[in-house]
Amino acid sequence: MSPRPAVRRPALLASALTAAALTAAALTAAALLSGCGADIETDTEAGAEVKVRRCGESVPYTVPERAVAYEGGSADKLFSLGLTDHVLGYVMPPANPPVSESPWAAEYAKVKMLSDDLLNKELVVSHKSDLVVAGWNSGFSDQRGITPEILDRLGIQSFMHTESCFNYPGFPEKSAPFDGLYTDLERLGRIFRVEDRATEVVGALKERVDKVGSAAPKADPLPVFLYDSGTDQPFTAGSQVPPNDIIKTAGARNIFDGLDERWTQVNWEAVTRAAPEVIIILDYGDQPAKEKIDFLRKSPRTSELPAVRKNQFFVLDYNEGISGPRNIDGLEKFASYLASLKR
Repeated sequence: MSPRPAVRRPALLASALTAAALTAAALTAAALLSGCGADIETDTEAGAEVKVRRCGESVPYTVPERAVAYEGGSADKLFSLGLTDHVLGYVMPPANPPVSESPWAAEYAKVKMLSDDLLNKELVVSHKSDLVVAGWNSGFSDQRGITPEILDRLGIQSFMHTESCFNYPGFPEKSAPFDGLYTDLERLGRIFRVEDRATEVVGALKERVDKVGSAAPKADPLPVFLYDSGTDQPFTAGSQVPPNDIIKTAGARNIFDGLDERWTQVNWEAVTRAAPEVIIILDYGDQPAKEKIDFLRKSPRTSELPAVRKNQFFVLDYNEGISGPRNIDGLEKFASYLASLKR
């Protein structure tokens, strides 16, 4: 199965379900992670190269000055490190919710929106970018002709999310999704020479994760199904993407955690056999949560699932589900939701 494809899927309806409000802890952490610009060396150190791993290969980097971020997760990582002045702009395809909903909305407002379509080589070259931050097969793509190898030949640096390195050709790298998030922040900190800032940000995220994990139930984890999309066959989360760690850390169990995959297609029979008690709905711009819940309630394949009968749906924002600092917001919200359920 392939990773979650960067394509627009047809919508089922036109209505949306507003995601749950940020918890007070998440707001506090967002404030900690934003606002302060990172101090970056501008002397010979900044002009010199430093070796940092890009998936499974060691790559030389100079400090970027015109970074392009693909999707909210990439931009959030850069903004959380105080690197706004080094971001030229961002590319946001239709799946992404409005950037005004981001904890870093003020930082998005300071840079350019370069496109609302998929990432492409022509855009990067025409804007004279010196770094592209994206995921493998969710931004970078052999089929669309924009890969790290191609950009290397053009003299343009690239950085890939560790979480997406799982099946990167030639140089794969496997990591638990939350560990991949921490690794990305540390690697970006090294590239931009803001290692101390990265250590601070990662430490704050780990503290929040540890707090949730220590309070999570330790026995009889509820079975949880993440529903991304699909009617004939559902698209869901395997073990190699952030929702798996969100579910596990909160004390529940992803019914497809045995799939050594990223975003992947399964069948409804497997969902029925697993009898999920909770369904996580991944909510994104071009296919909002309400239409997915309506489908699950009406479909004869899913209407009798325990989660549907009990109306136990949890809405996970798109940028809480893809690799980025907002994963931890999603974790805190989901843990709070689980705690509210009667068992």
